[in-house]
Amino acid sequence: MEASVVKVENLVKRYKDLLALDHFSLDIREGEIFGLLGPNGSGKTTTINCILSLLTYDKGSIQVFGRPMKPDSYDLKQEIGVIQQNVAVFDELTVYENIYYFCSLYIADKKRCRVLSEEALEFTGLTEYRKFRPKKLSGGLLRRLNIACGIAHKPKLLFMDEPTVAVDPQSRNKILEGIQELNKKGATIVYTSHYMEEVEQIATRIAIMDKGRMLAVGTAEELKSMIPAGETVRIHMLELDDRHLSAIRGLDCVFSADYRDEDLIIQCTRGRHNLMRILEYLTSHDLIFGEVYSQLPTLNDVFLEITGKQLRD
Repeated sequence: MEASVVKVENLVKRYKDLLALDHFSLDIREGEIFGLLGPNGSGKTTTINCILSLLTYDKGSIQVFGRPMKPDSYDLKQEIGVIQQNVAVFDELTVYENIYYFCSLYIADKKRCRVLSEEALEFTGLTEYRKFRPKKLSGGLLRRLNIACGIAHKPKLLFMDEPTVAVDPQSRNKILEGIQELNKKGATIVYTSHYMEEVEQIATRIAIMDKGRMLAVGTAEELKSMIPAGETVRIHMLELDDRHLSAIRGLDCVFSADYRDEDLIIQCTRGRHNLMRILEYLTSHDLIFGEVYSQLPTLNDVFLEITGKQLRD
């Protein structure tokens, strides 16, 4: 098993009467892209700030790279990069100057800093914009600059808090590809996002938390196996009487069924040939139907089942 890069045990954090983290534990392994999910107010940001030793906590322990993390653990922090949701660059500096400045906070050697800044420019596709100031950049390019500033010093551990929020699909794909490339080059990445499909696409393991507690952790497939529902089948039907709807609900392969707006929506149990069994019932009873859609469980389905709430609450 890979070594733990971040190990959090029984973390408790209170804000007066609010229990933000309730004996929260977390183990992030070397080489992972670790997705951290939870509704707003679930404790994600508090967890990250405690790991970075930006917040004190009431109880528990935190180790980074196998050593206790403290406010003055500068040698550990030198190996960490942080990319916040809010873009944090200087409007007065050019793209290159911003990257060089943030790199210089970690790298004292000026020559080395220049080399790393150039590499970050090229990696994020910003070379032709090196003399631009941030206000002249599009939203997607600005996000890429934010990432370049956080990765220029080549951190071994990288925290990314919604790095693709409010950017166009092309820029989002560019950023996601960059994250996967960083991971291939050896970076362990902790990734938070409200875009479930992103997390499912790039994360090797995913944790779901709420109310300061860990609810579930595993690969996307392992998380999907935790919920009772399998695929969702949607069948367009102009009419369906209650008798047949009740019979469909009674099929062994059906977890739940509902008919609304001329669509029969069926949540199947886990198993094989569910769609075939449903269609056999419809055809054997001469029921007329149109388009048929089948979708396997998504990470969003898991989230809703486990937390009982929408991610964008």
